[in-house]
Amino acid sequence: MRPGLPSSPLRVIWFLIGAIALVLGLIGAVLPLLPTTPFVILAAFAFGKSVPAFQTRLEQNRIFGPIIADWRASGAIAPRYKVLSVAMMAVTLAFGLASGMPLAVKVAQVVAIAAAATFVLSRPSSAKPTP
Repeated sequence: MRPGLPSSPLRVIWFLIGAIALVLGLIGAVLPLLPTTPFVILAAFAFGKSVPAFQTRLEQNRIFGPIIADWRASGAIAPRYKVLSVAMMAVTLAFGLASGMPLAVKVAQVVAIAAAATFVLSRPSSAKPTP
């Protein structure tokens, strides 16, 4: 393997998780059905366990860096990302409910999206202390 890339099986798995999460996050930046923030946070975490240089690059990125820093400091998600995330979940849920999927799948989707939205909305809105 090339220098800097993971060589142990566990590190390869973490790298693949990071790469997939980053790709989904990038897709989510332009496609309103995928939330970017959780995927970028997951990618940074996974790269930290596999290729720390990739984690550092994400942390220093002008777009993704502040998201990761807020999350690390206090588990915070900026209000605009909360709104985008919940809105995307609502659109996804609407499509799912309008589809011909079996009722059990629709119920599972409602439960999963409600849990994810509750989690996102329960996070602090900023890592910066308010005066």
